[in-house]
Amino acid sequence: MPRIYLDHNATTPVDPRVLEAMLPFFREKFGNAASKSHSFGWEAEDAVEAARAQVAALIGAEPKEVVFTSGATEADNLAIKGVCEAYAENGNHVVTGAMEHNAVLDTCRALGRRGVEVTVLPVGRDGIVDPDAVARAIGPRTVLVSIMAANNEIGTLQPVAEIGRIAKERGVLFHSDAAQAAGKVPLDVGAAGVDLLSISAHKIYGPKGVGALYVRRRDPRVKLAAQVDGGGHERGLRSGTLPVPLIVGFGKACEFAGSELREEAARLRRLRDRLHRGIVSRLDGVTLNGHVEKRLPGTLSLAFAGVEGEGVMMGMKDVAVSSGAACTSASIEPSHVLLALGIGEDAARSSLRFGLGRSTTEAEVDAAIEAVVASVTRLREASKPPRTRPKPTEAVS
Repeated sequence: MPRIYLDHNATTPVDPRVLEAMLPFFREKFGNAASKSHSFGWEAEDAVEAARAQVAALIGAEPKEVVFTSGATEADNLAIKGVCEAYAENGNHVVTGAMEHNAVLDTCRALGRRGVEVTVLPVGRDGIVDPDAVARAIGPRTVLVSIMAANNEIGTLQPVAEIGRIAKERGVLFHSDAAQAAGKVPLDVGAAGVDLLSISAHKIYGPKGVGALYVRRRDPRVKLAAQVDGGGHERGLRSGTLPVPLIVGFGKACEFAGSELREEAARLRRLRDRLHRGIVSRLDGVTLNGHVEKRLPGTLSLAFAGVEGEGVMMGMKDVAVSSGAACTSASIEPSHVLLALGIGEDAARSSLRFGLGRSTTEAEVDAAIEAVVASVTRLREASKPPRTRPKPTEAVS
């Protein structure tokens, strides 16, 4: 059986069109974008600015509001730590959600050790943060709300626009980790009232090692304390020589994701639902994790009663899926995202995440259904207690 990749939430292959755009900038056009005195540097700078405009267009921003980083994790750190340091005189309280990526939660924990107060809001069984709970959590010392646009494990879409409206009414900045949402669902930072937004290239068929942070420039103009010093690159917000080939690839990936979003989302939704129907029509005890409708078009998280998710994966080694976030797959602890749903440890340990992507075909979905059904059935059969034959009745003399 050929290998089937259904873990696109973890990472995506570089689109051939993206790679083609990147290649000249490794050799022929190798200039440093910060070199202002010759054509090699100008050429690199022009390429970076073109990519900046492509990234901005995907999220409804202005090019000057895009700050390049090494990925969404660094962008999250810059947003959250940068706001807390820059607005320390205004307060020391951050509001976030229990299902956030560890790039947000660990950053908040680090700030907590420095004296910042952090409120972590629960979610419902559908994985959605209640906007009213956000409103109640905001106090006079709150400087930032950080709620992701789409969850990386169950795909749930958060009410970003409603939370953005609440934050704006209360005069609090709003950050959203959109690493999973960008290029998969429409995003408009202006319409949603988002002040800071993190995205990453490798989630949308671009290269690993590059991402961006959107930083609002007006109404309000967001201030940030830089977390990386040394040269004043990216308007002083993120120093370091820009990786021009990666940035060019990032820009192209955003361009293609934006132009193909509607058609690709519809295709992935059909394949995702086909996968779901195919599994539940042949297996009992399968439960959807997250919201039925408000989720990413290519994400499916299912709990299989009576088996361990890791065991199911071991039984279908040619099908790449995940039992949680890629960055925590080495952990033996149940997913914090699934536990936040209140489904319990057993259900959390029995869950698998399927991430469909641009290369996924109907034939691969059908093959994955067969593999999942076979693996789960085999494990359930193996866990049944052995049948014992009744002892013969002794004759009475």
